[in-house]
Amino acid sequence: MNTATHFYEHIQNELDNIHHAGLFKEERILITPQGALVRIQDGREVINFCANNYLGLSAHPAVIAAAHHALDTHGYGLSSVRFICGTQDIHKQLEQRLSSFLGTEDTILYAAAFDANGGLFEPLLGEQDAVISDALNHASIIDGIRLCKAKRYRYTHDNLNDLEAQLKQARADGARHILVFTDGVFSMDGTIAQLDKIRELADRYDALLGIDECHASGFLGPTGRGTHEHCGLLGKVDIITGTLGKALGGASGGFTSGRKEVIALLRQRSRPYLFSNTVAPSIVGASIAVLDLIEGSTQLRDKLAANTAFFRREIAAAGFEIKPGIHPIVPVMVYDAVKAQALSKRLLELGVYAVGFFYPVVATGQARIRTQISAVHEMAHLQKAVAAFSQAGRELGIIA
Repeated sequence: MNTATHFYEHIQNELDNIHHAGLFKEERILITPQGALVRIQDGREVINFCANNYLGLSAHPAVIAAAHHALDTHGYGLSSVRFICGTQDIHKQLEQRLSSFLGTEDTILYAAAFDANGGLFEPLLGEQDAVISDALNHASIIDGIRLCKAKRYRYTHDNLNDLEAQLKQARADGARHILVFTDGVFSMDGTIAQLDKIRELADRYDALLGIDECHASGFLGPTGRGTHEHCGLLGKVDIITGTLGKALGGASGGFTSGRKEVIALLRQRSRPYLFSNTVAPSIVGASIAVLDLIEGSTQLRDKLAANTAFFRREIAAAGFEIKPGIHPIVPVMVYDAVKAQALSKRLLELGVYAVGFFYPVVATGQARIRTQISAVHEMAHLQKAVAAFSQAGRELGIIA
């Protein structure tokens, strides 16, 4: 058997094992824009409970109009990276608007939030430095940290005692600079980091603090500025990474925001920034319109909070175990991967689109349906979803 044949047989065996374990992830194809209701490829219209479209802006008329305008005025794409000929006036405008929104000095745009985290740590931290990461941080943070030469420490998820122990160890090991980095909101659980307490610990041990705001920017906090606003830390976080692909319009693109000298060095040395095409003009123009909407009113954020409180209360009253909190990520715990798949399938038959999550996305034995609430959901959508969960849950023996 030659090497190529053996390789492809190995790949097929891996796929077969995923199938046999009940862990194979299927892609469901949509034929409509994102919204409270979406139509899937077989023509059925279903209630959408699994998008990161927290504020409902993915198909907002003002956002779409701004994207069209940017296409007309600035073209489809730049065919280049930023430092060659890929920077337009609107890119600088969006970076300035994000800085103002987040309470920082400067911001750098990336093609994706994964790139923002992937290109963050290596330019800033060297062999003499240390980075301390929450055990449940997003894969992009983990991969970004792996690319740098700093000594790595990890603390048990959301455990301040263990974080302090790691800070002590990093100091004892003689670290020059220490960066504590955490998700602001953890995507599988909806847990909000104890950022105020983390800041206190970081200050005690003379450490920097960075956060990933992908599931917070636009709606968390009194005016939607994120976890740092929610925790009373506007202007008190050193580095913020985030995305334009969730609440801030839902297309693609990411950013890193912080002190001007940090952003300046990233422009010089961050590899995903230096070697990837710039964010498309249509996305940039639409993102500016998104910030106009968010800064102009808290109406969408307020509706999202009300919808989230209602759904959390009603789904728990129906007998399901959910992860506690206030975030619109509402994990409905099933624990068994095969049963989570079955529940997701039955929900779709009942008109509710909600996806099961299981290993390797979450730990073995922690399978769940991750529901995500949006400002575009109306009360009828939420009530129908709870009814569908209740029916499917009883049929599958998940609830009594």
